[in-house]
Amino acid sequence: MNYVSTRGGAFAVDGGRPARFLDILLEGLAPDGGLAMPDHYPRIDATTLEAWRYLSYGELAFEVIRPFATDIPLADLRGIVMKTYTAEVFGSHEITPLTSLAAYAPELRLLDLSSGPTLAFKDLAMQLLGNLFEYALARKGQPLNIVGATSGDTGSAAEYAMHGKKGVQVFMLSPRGRMSAFQTAQMFSLDDPHIHNLAIDGVFDDCQDIVKAVSADAAFKRDHAIGTVNSINWARVVAQVVYYFRGYFMATGSNDERVSFTVPSGNFGNICAGHIARMMGLPIDRLVCATNENDVLDEFFRTGVYRVRGAAETHATSSPSMDISKASNFERFVFDLVGRDADELKRLWQQIDRDGRFDLSQSPLFAQIQERYGFVSGQCSHAERIGTIRAVHDETGIVIDPHTAVAVKVARDFEMPRIPMVVLETAKPAKFNETIREALGREADMPPGFEDLLERPCTSTELPADVAAVKGYILAHV
Repeated sequence: MNYVSTRGGAFAVDGGRPARFLDILLEGLAPDGGLAMPDHYPRIDATTLEAWRYLSYGELAFEVIRPFATDIPLADLRGIVMKTYTAEVFGSHEITPLTSLAAYAPELRLLDLSSGPTLAFKDLAMQLLGNLFEYALARKGQPLNIVGATSGDTGSAAEYAMHGKKGVQVFMLSPRGRMSAFQTAQMFSLDDPHIHNLAIDGVFDDCQDIVKAVSADAAFKRDHAIGTVNSINWARVVAQVVYYFRGYFMATGSNDERVSFTVPSGNFGNICAGHIARMMGLPIDRLVCATNENDVLDEFFRTGVYRVRGAAETHATSSPSMDISKASNFERFVFDLVGRDADELKRLWQQIDRDGRFDLSQSPLFAQIQERYGFVSGQCSHAERIGTIRAVHDETGIVIDPHTAVAVKVARDFEMPRIPMVVLETAKPAKFNETIREALGREADMPPGFEDLLERPCTSTELPADVAAVKGYILAHV
């Protein structure tokens, strides 16, 4: 498997050979500003799909990932994957249990993705990424300085995955004052001199833009061994593909059935993995993109207009991990939508840079979004989140977090008889206790080991939303 940039440029690989998985693993953006994509999607036939149905999570992960990582010896890859997906790390041998919400809605299922070390779905990819990084760095004999941005859960998942990894430092940018108290304490209380929490005076998109600018500076990136763990990292996306296959197998009895997935989405990485699973041949009926008030993605899927928002239009909501108006992984889907025509993709992104938007409403491509690729979408307000958390608890006894509530609410609009609708859970509700208290009139149950989290000493560095300031901090600490 070779890799290309969404914008048509080549990755810098010694000898001019095509880039492989390990070549792009430690990269952020491609040199031309695009994102890494495989040069094709492996197709899974019916026989293989049937054989995969009976595998453990770790074995399934190995089978899904190995066509994308052909430059890692199979024994090494198997060891990395099996080391990652254990009951000790994720709480059970199932790794991602599936729970019926039939008492609330007949076809809804909840895929538990939040039993990892930081109680969020990001752990499923980030724990693998940490082990892959350690493997790659040992082979290369070089250090790595990770620069990332988080709206909440990515930061803690990355920091806990990289904590103690030899040769790795993490510089994590977050929007000051815009994460939940639990998320903030989880990140800022981690005591490790190689973990740097940078609280940026701005919104998540400012943090993300700074990370992209740092990654786009080829000389700075090369001289200071800059890498990324944000969802633009291809390995993270591939790791997330696994639980779509797992969720499908758990929700069905045979491969003749189809399943829909509803995904709470901000940066489009999680649902992009679903798109890839569908392209590989997984029988997915619909991919439902669920957004909060920051509805740039919902607007696109409904109207064909992709319009980014500025900081003044980006709402601070009770589902803060979705408070994003520039969805980085969206570029990967549009690359496929335009037939992998890098020149056409560049033209659309130049329109964004010039006009803040592009419009496909009159293009034949707009019909393909739903007809060929299965995408639909919906939006959820704060009041609807509160009502959904309350209703799900009243009918099932289950407490869901506000991001998952966005997905549950939107899923109801696209529920079809006899087609399971699998909702991807985002995080444990204790991470958003303020909203749970508003919805249920009581505290969320605190998971074991986190009882004193909000009392732990926290450390962070406040910086302006300025690329030079962040670069200066990095230079002072590498």
